[in-house]
Amino acid sequence: MTLLLTTTAANLFIITLLITTVTSQSYSNHTVGDSAGWLFNSDTNTTSTDYTKWASTQVFNLGDYLIFNTTTNQTVVQTYNETTYNSCDTEDALDTDTFIYQGENVFGQPLVIQVPLTKEGTNYFFSDANDGLQCSQNMKFEIDVKHGIGLPSYLNQPPPPPYVEPPQSSDSNPTPSSETSSNSGFRDSGNVPLGVLIVTSVLGFLLLLIP
Repeated sequence: MTLLLTTTAANLFIITLLITTVTSQSYSNHTVGDSAGWLFNSDTNTTSTDYTKWASTQVFNLGDYLIFNTTTNQTVVQTYNETTYNSCDTEDALDTDTFIYQGENVFGQPLVIQVPLTKEGTNYFFSDANDGLQCSQNMKFEIDVKHGIGLPSYLNQPPPPPYVEPPQSSDSNPTPSSETSSNSGFRDSGNVPLGVLIVTSVLGFLLLLIP
């Protein structure tokens, strides 16, 4: 009887440990600036919070999202290029290392920008609005993205090929093109992490050992 209880307790401990490990290695959403948001006061030329200080309190992993609660008065520039970051200017940036997120050309409209972290290492963020003034007034921060449990399958996809406009015949009308600058949004919560499936399988196996 004592042996049975000891075995059962050991099995339950292993199950609890596995569940705790999987739970601690999940993906996170980081709201930039917390309740202060991603905002700039043009009257005082100040940011709504210290974004470098905010970033220092976070742990970032591949597959996490940065959530920018902002307005169309600001932009979000994500770059892997330190020179672009330090210059607060995207004019000479490459399409392969710098990405700009912004809303429509209507000032003051609320905007939520969701940016996935898909590259390990240093990621830089800033607003290049007002010809770089916002960035020069510390509306910027850098983060170190860790590997964590790696990219989820829905983010681990190659980028689409660059758009090439089809040739137009002399008697045809030009085909209008549309461009979107906002990100695809939150990850799908319906995806089941591999770790959860493993825990479920182990749980079922161990339960068979308990009379």
